[in-house]
Amino acid sequence: MTFTAQVKVMPLKDLLDPQGKAVLGGLQNLQLDAVNDVRIGKNIDLKIEAASKEDAMKIATDAAQKLLANPVMEMFEVSIN
Repeated sequence: MTFTAQVKVMPLKDLLDPQGKAVLGGLQNLQLDAVNDVRIGKNIDLKIEAASKEDAMKIATDAAQKLLANPVMEMFEVSIN
């Protein structure tokens, strides 16, 4: 079966997010003052051939741990549709 995995990669909460800060500054310049924090991340879709949803989850998690996310600076979440 073919599964679609979504891997959401975000900077760790304790780390500075320079892209997020730049976007926040731009939003404030546009008088969108209700926004008080921005974090920029990545959304990665993977098409996976696997025997089961559990196998697809394992493959996607492996990909995230080994390549898609830097564990020193980023966290990730995997979901399968």
